Amino acid sequence: MLFNILAEEGGKTNNWTSYILIILVVVVLVGFFVWSAISNKKKQKQFNDTINAIKPGSKVKTIGGICGTVVSIDGEENTFVLKTGEEGSECYIKFDKQAIYQTDAKPEPAQEEAPKAEVKSEGAEEVFEESKEEENKPEDETK
Repeated sequence: MLFNILAEEGGKTNNWTSYILIILVVVVLVGFFVWSAISNKKKQKQFNDTINAIKPGSKVKTIGGICGTVVSIDGEENTFVLKTGEEGSECYIKFDKQAIYQTDAKPEPAQEEAPKAEVKSEGAEEVFEESKEEENKPEDETK
């Protein structure tokens, strides 16, 4: 119905208008899906970096709502042991790392690459030095 309303002009059907509208809708949908995929990938990477930053002593809240302090981490099994409870009535529970909901651990910022060494040509240095010498000469000598 929407296509018919937009396509009709003075009783005549304009095929180009409907093609342009369909192409525009498809482009917008594809753009939305690409943006959504990139956004989800970025969030997942940030979450994985946070999980990998957890060390013994980090405070953690699980998806089940259990809060505690990490005692040990097993990288091979991808698990950690969480200490919960108060002094004298502590409880140790083993969880999968994917059960983490919140944590106070902050991922380390990515180290920047070392600056690339600049290649200097000898000819350019000579020209630069000559122009520097000309600037330093008094006006009487240059004439």
